[in-house]
Amino acid sequence: MEGLNGNLYTDLYQLSMGQAYFDKGQHEKEASFDYFFRKIPFENGYVITAGLEEVLESLQDFHFRPEELEYLSSLGFKKEYLNFLKGLRFSGDIYAVPEGSVVFPYEPVIKVVGPMVEAQLIETMLLNQMNFQSLIATKAARIRLVSGDRPLAEFGMRRAQGWGAMQASRAAVIGGFDSTSNVLAGQKYGIPVTGTMAHSYIQSHDDELTAFRNFAETRPENCVLLIDTYNTLRSGLPNAITVAREMRERGQELAGIRLDSGDLAYLSKEARKTLDNEGFSNVKIVASNQLDEGVIKSLQEQNAAIDIYGVGTNLVVGKPNSALDGVYKLAFADGSPRLKISENIQKLTLPGMKQVWRYMDNNGKYLADAIALDEEEAPELMVHPYEPDKSMSLKGKDSFRLLEQVVRKGERISEKRSLENIKTSAKENLSRLPVEHKRFNYPHIYKVGISEQLLDLRQSLKNKSTAKL
Repeated sequence: MEGLNGNLYTDLYQLSMGQAYFDKGQHEKEASFDYFFRKIPFENGYVITAGLEEVLESLQDFHFRPEELEYLSSLGFKKEYLNFLKGLRFSGDIYAVPEGSVVFPYEPVIKVVGPMVEAQLIETMLLNQMNFQSLIATKAARIRLVSGDRPLAEFGMRRAQGWGAMQASRAAVIGGFDSTSNVLAGQKYGIPVTGTMAHSYIQSHDDELTAFRNFAETRPENCVLLIDTYNTLRSGLPNAITVAREMRERGQELAGIRLDSGDLAYLSKEARKTLDNEGFSNVKIVASNQLDEGVIKSLQEQNAAIDIYGVGTNLVVGKPNSALDGVYKLAFADGSPRLKISENIQKLTLPGMKQVWRYMDNNGKYLADAIALDEEEAPELMVHPYEPDKSMSLKGKDSFRLLEQVVRKGERISEKRSLENIKTSAKENLSRLPVEHKRFNYPHIYKVGISEQLLDLRQSLKNKSTAKL
């Protein structure tokens, strides 16, 4: 999106800290920040990471325009600092878990290494892109899981939070959706666009049948008629069948009917029987109206005769969890590991520059993840991050590094990935996650631990900090 380029798309305190670093000559010291989250939304067993491509795109356009610097000057920022910002470009390194991966609490999903001021200034943009898109991709994956192979269309633009509709459409596809009603998202991201008609079109005509006829004549390709404006089974369905016959006489076929209210399970089954009896078994039934994974699961269990689901509001706003609690924490600065202390042990951060190792069982399924320091090889033992009396042996297990370098000295070194490629990766990653972690209710907790060396480092830094109090 225009303006989402990492400069003024930020919080004021990022720029204020930047000036303080600059004034004290600390702006160029090396720092490392970790992006991670602490809680999985929707009482789910995993999160699908999404938004990385958008972050990398924003960093490629990271610079301050003259009008932006003028605005910052009006906010009281010093001339010397603004002159520095004028020539600033992102020059750091970024390591990231590939977009479309399954990820879990506490493990770094993105690691940013570079000059302190640069790493600080990109924080808000990174959090904004990653938190929202990962939330929606995860919601979409849950909907895909209960929908089986049925096509899923994202219909949420009108209820989305402003420009978040664009990221929601993109993230929905990563999570498993097939199309969107959002035309701009279709153009920008190459997502197939789909849509039917509104009740207002039918109401604007003197009768429903005329409305259906006019629409079918104008849009005969992939024509879907909305049949619940007046009465679904006594009016809408018979009129749709009449138009379907007329289209067939012209060598055309009605693509589908859409249900947007009422008892979707009952209405779909009745509509299916009638369509089949009238020789229109090819006509698809599309359902919409406040759908989410819970409603769709119920419809599936009732053997509803629904071929395509259109999901809107509940998907694009991430209901009932409106945000992923991703954070961006300093882990290394000026040659030393850094630790944030908290009375809540689960808010103690993990210091130092780190790598995440993913282990697999003998069947090639994901088994556990271990967070270790960069200089370590894959640990053979991991300890629970906040319950050190719990440990797990990883000896002899196959493993691979999750964090891959995607930016080196400000230049992207990873290949740009298409949305379809990321969607395929998400599907493959989910297939390698054991089924108990994908349960709709009370999923099994995936094990994430830390190496003994990282545990010792955190305890040592904590002891030093406590001793100073």
